[in-house]
Amino acid sequence: MQITQQSGGSRGPSYGEQLLSHVLSGSGIAVDSHVTGSGHTTDDVGTKDPTLTHLSVIDSTTANFADWPGWVPKALVQALAQQGISRPWVHQARAASLAHDGSHVVVSTPTASGKSLAYQLPILTALLTEPRATALYIAPTKALGADQIRAVATLTATRPEFSHLQPCAYDGDTEPDIRQWARAHSRWIFTNPDMLHLGILSTQTRWRHFLRNLRYVVIDECHHYRGVFGSHTGLVLRRLLRVARAAGADPVVIASSATVARPAESLTRLLGEPAVAVTDDGSPHGERTVALWQPGFIPGVTGENDAPVRRAAGAESARLLADFVIEGARTLCFTRSRVGAELTARQARQILAEAAPELVGKVAAYRAGYLADDRRALERAINDAELTGVATTNALELGVDISGLDAVIVAGYPGSVASFWQQAGRAGRQHHSGDSLVVLVARDDPLDTYLVHHPEALLDKPVEATVTDPGNPYILGPHLLCAAAELPLTESDVDEWDARAVVDELTAQGALKRRRAGWYVGAGIDPHAQVNLRGGSGTEVLIVDTSTGRLLGTVDAVRAMSTVYAGAVHIHQGETFVVDELDLDDGLALTHPEEPDWTTSARETTGISVGRVIAENRYGPLTVAFAEVEVTGKVIGYLRTLLTGEVLDSVPLDMPEQTLPTRAVLYTLTPEALADAGVDAAAVPGALHAAEHAAIGLLPLVATCDRGDIGGVSTLAHPDTGLPTVFVYDGHLGGAGFAERGHEAFAAWIGATREAVSACRCASGCPSCVQSPKCGNGNEPLDKAGAIAVLTLIESLIGTG
Repeated sequence: MQITQQSGGSRGPSYGEQLLSHVLSGSGIAVDSHVTGSGHTTDDVGTKDPTLTHLSVIDSTTANFADWPGWVPKALVQALAQQGISRPWVHQARAASLAHDGSHVVVSTPTASGKSLAYQLPILTALLTEPRATALYIAPTKALGADQIRAVATLTATRPEFSHLQPCAYDGDTEPDIRQWARAHSRWIFTNPDMLHLGILSTQTRWRHFLRNLRYVVIDECHHYRGVFGSHTGLVLRRLLRVARAAGADPVVIASSATVARPAESLTRLLGEPAVAVTDDGSPHGERTVALWQPGFIPGVTGENDAPVRRAAGAESARLLADFVIEGARTLCFTRSRVGAELTARQARQILAEAAPELVGKVAAYRAGYLADDRRALERAINDAELTGVATTNALELGVDISGLDAVIVAGYPGSVASFWQQAGRAGRQHHSGDSLVVLVARDDPLDTYLVHHPEALLDKPVEATVTDPGNPYILGPHLLCAAAELPLTESDVDEWDARAVVDELTAQGALKRRRAGWYVGAGIDPHAQVNLRGGSGTEVLIVDTSTGRLLGTVDAVRAMSTVYAGAVHIHQGETFVVDELDLDDGLALTHPEEPDWTTSARETTGISVGRVIAENRYGPLTVAFAEVEVTGKVIGYLRTLLTGEVLDSVPLDMPEQTLPTRAVLYTLTPEALADAGVDAAAVPGALHAAEHAAIGLLPLVATCDRGDIGGVSTLAHPDTGLPTVFVYDGHLGGAGFAERGHEAFAAWIGATREAVSACRCASGCPSCVQSPKCGNGNEPLDKAGAIAVLTLIESLIGTG
């Protein structure tokens, strides 16, 4: 284990070290409680199979204040003083002033740095001084929107001058009569991209007064808008600005973001308009202890091909969550999925039932998909400290202000450095002087394994820029139809959106009609209803408990084939169900209550064909390309895995085939170059297959994606290239920008992949390096040594090319 202190001099043990020491007492893993000196490092393995691989202590920082801008009304300054805010921090004042002066601005500073004040100042000033001015707040999640409207309502309730502002939520939970009232009376609407698209822009003539007077648009947590969702949201925002300007307004956009690379460039790409960034953080932060944790191997248990099996990250996180609850530490545990949140909470409660039964009711799950009343009740219980431990998806990652948290457990790397720090920043708010503990528990996959053994790649790495592709014709086309339904498209619109080819195609299909005033939507077309911003098919499958007739939730029809197939284990609010039947025609997944000792995960087979090559680089016998491809996939079965991580068996399924036009990064190598590198013809399939799996696992290191966003194919001789070929493709219609980023950062990506596989201590391949749980070929053939040779060859060719 390595222990480092990022800055500062000698000190006693941090709050996080003390908490971790209490939890680990008796485990044989020691935490050095006397780390001294900047950059001090010590090795302390402690056990034959160490789980705590690294510990860093990040020093606290002090506040850097600014004066109130001269344009802020006295009544607003007094209202803020009543909330305990006597002066703004420098980044708040600067961002607010840039917006007040008319610039689109993004404030990109760490979590808990008070970014909300940066937009509250100009908006509340405008609403106080301009009787008809309006503002629109957009959040990616309902939880964040609800939290922010509560904060604004609390602030404005303190002064009579604010009584006419009427901030109001306008989302899927808002009752019809309140929606009607909001349109007529509210001057500050709080919504999300989905409702902006379906509930405001689709009926924009009803919103004419609001849009005509729109002064500011807030895009909160804008780093969340990446991939397909980000591309859709960017086009919704461009449509919003278009109709607002047509109504006579010229709104200014104020965005908040976690610390990301090139924030101004990211907002500019989202809006299609220039933006400026504020990145100098003036807020104080408590001391933060970051622990990297790799679950140990399960003695006597092996997986596919006799590979060693580590304890599952979810089970390990549940144990830590229970331990922290016993210690009285208020804790959030972030999981990668809805099922993960439910399962982690359930396992933590089972542990507490034996160790501390009085604390069982202090643990719950929180995720998207709950009914509105249940979700709001959970949010209140979290804020009021009625719950001590909460297992959650990223629904609580985004800006919800939960005070008094002591610790955060991150059960599996969340896909980006930005998300990791965003989740880590949930703890340390207004408690123990802001001191906190963050534990990243690695999943048994190549990326997580790499990060817990290369802490510099996580803790010292610049945060990634967000990846979006608003020009994707499969995304752009439907939004052009929506825009034409809102207002006829003009030549200027088409040029500004760089959409000539897509408009011509839609016109040829009859979806758009050309008239003298511009392009109109064809008769009988309702374009808004056909667009799903979250990237699904737009068709929902209802998940039903057949024993009671109760509706458990919904899932997109495409995702249903890999999540609620017959035999799948489905968890809802701590209850476990097994799917009996998936009826895609009627949109139903029928389940019954059952508590099996296993979880399930789908397995798929994939084929791929190459279309247009967009970019290509040659390095002698190596060619690296970025291309349009068509992927054919089919769910062929699922694995049943015990809660310990041991694979029980593989169950076959017969599901319909799906075809996906998308984009891929690919590379080819000549057989001669492979042979010279020691990979003979018989070893090539296993070597390429292993290299493909590892590369998929490491792509999130250079692109802001999840492993589930991408897929891969490897082949000894692909018919379109005639050569040994490896593909990694975007798992979204038309692409999402991830494969393109892999092509741009190919050398760094392959280098990290080679290092991760080489460093793994297994003999011939395991889930930590080259095995994949999604592999439809049962992880056969795989050649770890061959993969290292292939990846080393690529590195050498790029280095000499």
